[in-house]
Amino acid sequence: MPRCRRGLVHAPRPRPHLEVADIFRHHGAAYRQRHALSREQRATMRAIETCRTPARGGHLDVCDTCGYARPAYNSCRNRHCLKCEALREARWIEARMARLLPSHYFHVVFTLPAELRPLVLRNRRRCFALLFRAASRSLLTLGLDPRRLGARLGVTAVLHTWTRDLQFHPHLHCLVTGGRLAADGTCWIRARRHHLLPVRVLSRLFRGKVLAALTREVATGRLDLADGDRTDPRAFARLKHHLYRQDWVVYAKRPFAGAPQLFRYLGRYTHRVGLANHRLLAVDDTAVRFATKHGRSVRLPPAEFIRRFLLHVLAARFVKIRHFGLFAPGRAAAAHRDRARRLLGAPPLAAPHEDWRTLLRRLTGIDLTRCPRCQHDTMIATPLAPQPPFAHERAAHARRRMIAHPTSIALRPLLDAASRSSAPRPRRSPRHSPHRPLFVSPLAAISTGDRLDRNHRATCCPTSPRRRFFP
Repeated sequence: MPRCRRGLVHAPRPRPHLEVADIFRHHGAAYRQRHALSREQRATMRAIETCRTPARGGHLDVCDTCGYARPAYNSCRNRHCLKCEALREARWIEARMARLLPSHYFHVVFTLPAELRPLVLRNRRRCFALLFRAASRSLLTLGLDPRRLGARLGVTAVLHTWTRDLQFHPHLHCLVTGGRLAADGTCWIRARRHHLLPVRVLSRLFRGKVLAALTREVATGRLDLADGDRTDPRAFARLKHHLYRQDWVVYAKRPFAGAPQLFRYLGRYTHRVGLANHRLLAVDDTAVRFATKHGRSVRLPPAEFIRRFLLHVLAARFVKIRHFGLFAPGRAAAAHRDRARRLLGAPPLAAPHEDWRTLLRRLTGIDLTRCPRCQHDTMIATPLAPQPPFAHERAAHARRRMIAHPTSIALRPLLDAASRSSAPRPRRSPRHSPHRPLFVSPLAAISTGDRLDRNHRATCCPTSPRRRFFP
């Protein structure tokens, strides 16, 4: 493998012959008709379907030496897309690697029990934020305890909601510094290399913080409980009593290959869902088969595959990567972090200035400015206008809306006649003119039994561009 000044140049992986976008294009319309989806889920499906297609526009790279032409369509930049955000993921990994303190690290995983998953599915944003808060406070509280560490830790947490077969399994991956900065900030305390905190104590503290936060949310009525829990006020109390008697799963171990390898592992899923297109093995009209792990695979109907995929679509603007302690944002945490770097003798951070073409060339060895035929740096980009996607779906959706609303049924003859009319829109008269045309509401006209002919319809056009009853 060739090397460059900054490390290895990875050869680009061949494009997979199967994609999740193909499944959405073939089965997505039927699934959207049969299931109620959130706005984020519908936007994610549409973004994946149109990603890197003529529907989003793009540009045409033309070589002015040999005339070679290559179209390149725009990406959707959706964080759940399997083909986007690769460069942003690489920048995130490099930024985290640059901020690493020269110390050993631990990998800590907090998992919610299976009994809470239905509650989390109905309250995603609130429960995920609660999971971040409980896990980070558990680590920082035990870290500041004089009987444990008595110092300030650095924590980077990444939310995962999936298993290898796309089941809903919310858990939190945390990268925790093994050493820590003293509370007074005068020295760096090195911890034992194979032990961070007692796992049993950490698990019970995490359990108590989660259940206490859930109790507060239920008491204030901010959680959407199941129907049975609404009719029986003691149902949540029984669930809480059952969960208090369980041992919650908290995993804490030192990464085998160090913090850089763990960041590379987490970076695969920071800007996408836990599935890659190269894991798809077979797709037909009746089933989707994809690889899981250890050479095994799972076969699902297309509707079940789409349902499992959409389980992991996060709410808009929800932050799934958060930093706490020494790694927290803000001036105070930055001052503590700089003091720790000085105590450890780490080099100062350098802000890299690199555009996306240079980053792509460094990571993959692909130079987009070089013609693949004549090998000259003469590729010139010409914009391509986007094409309207899924015109037949939009027309079907408009017909369903007209059928669903009685007002639209009453207006349908009027709208059909208006759509066939080719009369131009009249020029708007001044507000003070006595000949300014008056707007007659189509609903009022229909209610009185009046029929608007074409000439009268041309003079009764609404002036607001948002109410286009007529052309």
